[in-house]
Amino acid sequence: MKKSSKKSTGKQEKAAKKTAEAQAAPETPVAETASAAEPKQRKKAERENGTLSGLDAAAKVLADAGEPLNCKTIVERAIEKGLWKTDGKTPAATVYAAIIREIAKKGDAARFSKTERGKFTIRA
Repeated sequence: MKKSSKKSTGKQEKAAKKTAEAQAAPETPVAETASAAEPKQRKKAERENGTLSGLDAAAKVLADAGEPLNCKTIVERAIEKGLWKTDGKTPAATVYAAIIREIAKKGDAARFSKTERGKFTIRA
């Protein structure tokens, strides 16, 4: 007959720790939670170095341009203006994916609209 090991795996330990933390964490008082009637104010995602997030920078560039632009141009202008800094290898692809994701998630409430293949504009 095999003896069963009484040692727990790393996953079991992590799950037990999470459960203990959740039980020990104090609940947020009702008075401190935001009311559903209050509109959520979107805070610009400004970083420690003073730059914006890629999406916020893209929105500013498109608003300043006044015409549809492709993501490569958006990224080039955002970096030139010092709105956004990145060390990524494919920043245009990153911004493209983020814009598409926002359009898919928010629909008509999104800041961007796709005008033609690969080009976006800011919603008025």
